[in-house]
Amino acid sequence: MKLRVPIALVTLAVAFGGAGVAVHKARTALSPVTDAPTTTHVFSVAPGETLGRIAERLEREKLVRSAFAFEMLARWREQESALQVGEYALSPAMAPDEILATIAQGRVVTYEMAIPEGFTVLQTAERVATGKFAERDAFLAVARSAEIAEKLGVEGETLEGYLFPETYRIPHGLSAEEIARVLVDHFLAVWRELEPQATAAGLSMREVVTLGSIIEKETSAPEERPLIASVFLNRIARGMRLETDPTVIYGIPDFDGNLRRRDLEDRSNPYNTYVIPGLPPGPIASPGRAALQAVLEPATSDYLFFVSRNDGSHVFSKTYREHVAAVNRYQRR
Repeated sequence: MKLRVPIALVTLAVAFGGAGVAVHKARTALSPVTDAPTTTHVFSVAPGETLGRIAERLEREKLVRSAFAFEMLARWREQESALQVGEYALSPAMAPDEILATIAQGRVVTYEMAIPEGFTVLQTAERVATGKFAERDAFLAVARSAEIAEKLGVEGETLEGYLFPETYRIPHGLSAEEIARVLVDHFLAVWRELEPQATAAGLSMREVVTLGSIIEKETSAPEERPLIASVFLNRIARGMRLETDPTVIYGIPDFDGNLRRRDLEDRSNPYNTYVIPGLPPGPIASPGRAALQAVLEPATSDYLFFVSRNDGSHVFSKTYREHVAAVNRYQRR
């Protein structure tokens, strides 16, 4: 095997005694443990762990031949303080200098975390905890902090609506705030593209995200989102209440899945759009890009009502009489 770091070899040979045998020992110490194909091993570097401790564990786990040689190599490269915390996919077939570069450059193992459209802060916290990225309650505390919402650059007192739905690759070891920042930064990147349209429409970030979140919860059919948006915008323009079930449900603590008449008449629920005018106080979930786009590019329609067909699609109506007929057909039959 051709040695990649001849100066390191000489330095190590001096440490071994300087003779020809010592040079051979040094060359061997800086070679991979095996030349045979082998599986990778997840090796974790903990906060505050010293170079010596890392080198000892690498040798004990048979990822390097010599802890002493690995430590000398790191010191010769002046990287003893550059080793980064995290999980690394290492193999006995990797040379010590490659292992050193992997850890020093922070090439950590990442894991998939999928956040679907329409997830609430609570659902996102549970997904974060399930993936063992952070504790559920720690993430909730971050997501519900007005100080952090301001710090991350979003409108409102929580991160509800701003934890952008996407499939992420995230390493273990990040703090709850760092994970939240990844999701919010993705939202902000999308928002920067949509912001000129929102400004032209006279809508704030919070208004777009709030209405987008309602659209996201009302339909999963992509082609219906602009129509749903047109209904809500038409109602707002006419001074009509939105009267949308998802907002009411969001405002009910420990909702049991059964929406009752008394829930629709409850004036103590600030998210009850059957009794309050206009938009609710804030988003009720995290909308995806298509829902946000629908707010800014709604369909042109005179629709004021819609009702579910119970198959994922909706019937849209211009008048209350048409709406009642649709409700009788699809909901009361």
